[in-house]
Parts: sequence; C-alpha cells; structure tokens
Amino acid sequence: MAIELLTPFTKVELEPEIKEKKRKQVGILGGNFNPVHHAHLVVADQVRQQLGLDQVLLMPEYQPPHVDKKETIPEHHRLKMLELAIEGIEGLDIETIELERKGISYTYDTMKILTEQHPETDYYFIIGADMVDYLPKWYRIDELVDMVQFVGVQRPRYKAGTSYPVIWVDVPLIDISSSMVRDFIAQGRKPNFLLPQPVLDYIEKEELY
Repeated sequence: MAIELLTPFTKVELEPEIKEKKRKQVGILGGNFNPVHHAHLVVADQVRQQLGLDQVLLMPEYQPPHVDKKETIPEHHRLKMLELAIEGIEGLDIETIELERKGISYTYDTMKILTEQHPETDYYFIIGADMVDYLPKWYRIDELVDMVQFVGVQRPRYKAGTSYPVIWVDVPLIDISSSMVRDFIAQGRKPNFLLPQPVLDYIEKEELY
C-alpha cells in the first residue's frame, strides 16, 4: 500500500493499516560516523518515535561511493564509538553489513541483501535534506525506491523537494557535523556536549583525530 506523501517537515505516523500487517518496521541510518555525534542520535530516535518503527539501525559504511573520496579512520574505531553511543538507548542498534562486505558501499546492493535476508521486514532509509537533491544520481535509484521507503529529515540551511516518494519527518535542528567535531579536536578545543561523553572519552583514550 502506498504511503501518502507529506508536506516537508511535518510530524507523521504510519497509517494504522500498515502497522497491522504484522511486518517489522525498521529504519536505516547510514553514514561514516567519523565520529558519531548527538545530531545522528536525535535523528535516529525521532524518526523511530514519530514513525512508530520497531527500531532504527545505524549502519556505518566501509567506503562511501563518493567521487570526492572521504578520508576516514579504521572501521573498528567507528564501530566501537557507535556501540558506546547507543548503549542503553531503546530502539537503536547497529547494522554492520557494509563493514563485513568491505569495498564501496552502494545502498542498492546493501538493501537488496537485507531485504532478501529479512523478507518480513519493511525498511525505511533515512537521509538528510541535503542528500534528497542527489537522489536522481544514486546507483539504481529507480529499483531502490521500490525496495525501501525513503525518509527525509531537515538539516540546517537545507530545504529540499523531490519527485521521488519521500516521507518527511520533522526533527530538531542541531547544527553538528562530524567534521566540526574533528576540527574542534584539531584546534585543541574539547567538543563537550557535541557527542556522548563515552565517545569523547574513547576518542581521547585512542588519540583519534
């Protein structure tokens, strides 16, 4: 059943008849998480609550399929920081499929595997408004939109529209980025309150960034 598209940035809930299908409803929030910070966690938690999803999985990528290659730190550090960040938080978990597969992380390939492994699950792929503009350029996007439901969340300074089926969810505007955290550390400024304290403790212990 198609979900009615919504005005951007409107609080939503899934239609009751969708929930009654007894299928598991799972959100996916992919990213480099270099490092994970509070804006990531707010997005994951708010989408889960507002759409009434069973859980949201944070999915660290191994190598993003960007033309401008991002430099990142080894995946075991990024994974450990995610584990520390979500410990004890209801409804959030981690999906490690892209770290296990290695190579370039194309969303189509990943979601094809997940939907085949879990045919009883409906997936909601969460993206920021800045990424919505790029949907036409995504690898095998026309097949991907038949495979997952995209969920768009607002980001500071971005307002987006698209012809693709996207559910928009309103979340608090938190202008934090991983690059901001890394820049703070490089400048000798402690990024207090930008990310969970256990994550910051781990960064300092391992002398990351």
